[in-house]
Amino acid sequence: MLDQITSTIEARVAPLRKIFLKNSAYRHFEQVFTELLERRSSEIADGVTREARCVALIGGSGSGKTSAVRHLLAHHPRLVFGGPETERLDVVSLAVPTPATLKFVGQTTLSALGFPLRRERTAQTIWEMVKGHLQARRTLFLHYDEAQDLALHQSPRELKSVVNTLKSLLQHQAWPVGLILTGTPELKGIINHDVQLARRVFPIEFPRLNAALDSERVLSLLSHYAAASGLELRSDVIQRDLVARLIHAARREFGLLIEMTIATIEGTIRDRRTDVEIADFARMFRKRSGCIDGLNPFIADDFERIDVSRLLYGGEND
Repeated sequence: MLDQITSTIEARVAPLRKIFLKNSAYRHFEQVFTELLERRSSEIADGVTREARCVALIGGSGSGKTSAVRHLLAHHPRLVFGGPETERLDVVSLAVPTPATLKFVGQTTLSALGFPLRRERTAQTIWEMVKGHLQARRTLFLHYDEAQDLALHQSPRELKSVVNTLKSLLQHQAWPVGLILTGTPELKGIINHDVQLARRVFPIEFPRLNAALDSERVLSLLSHYAAASGLELRSDVIQRDLVARLIHAARREFGLLIEMTIATIEGTIRDRRTDVEIADFARMFRKRSGCIDGLNPFIADDFERIDVSRLLYGGEND
């Protein structure tokens, strides 16, 4: 009986996780990526080789930048990702591994291309293999998620090698490959480390939410998710005060706000109720953070002073 109830709840919540709401940063990314894809496809058709370009999506953790890339790659009508009749792999996507040494990143890239390394090689040899396999699979773009980690614990000399390797992919004489880099604001340091790399980059920043400017959009978002789950929003939810509290609780990050909205709705469904109230948001945050009610942004009067990033937060001395 419990398994059946759980299955029913998941059946109602799962579709919410598939909803993708486009914001201005996503539309900008979609436009830039499509233009670069069309240019590269035209060059290949004409037998022309020009250096590729890089798109850098920069935002805080939970901003939605990684989801934006995944959505665009999964739904772009002109991309091919292999299959029974072709080895073509238009885009290779992977997270920067830890430790993010040049050698290990190269090995991980080879594996993502379908060619795991079977014996020890130097970093230089590995990256030459990467370039060869990128050409063999007709890869047009290489996506590195958490790209800020490429500079983590690197000496100036090592960082220079990372930057030179990225540039070499863009400038390869036989098969230049475009880059998509997603990362936190620390990624700017890698891009600005080298003027030649910076001029080849289209930067797109995922801005943080602002309660004064984004209230209507967030209210619309809440209504959309509630309707999709078959629930109603109580009057205490359709208020700018609730929106301001939710934006603060989500650290002003768009993707995290959506995650919290879905978690709140799931709690309402589990209670077998048909309307969402502000107490559901408070319970969601309490479950996520373990905080006391006095430090719950959906309960406290002076919620803006609360450090919502801290778990099990009980007061200033914690």
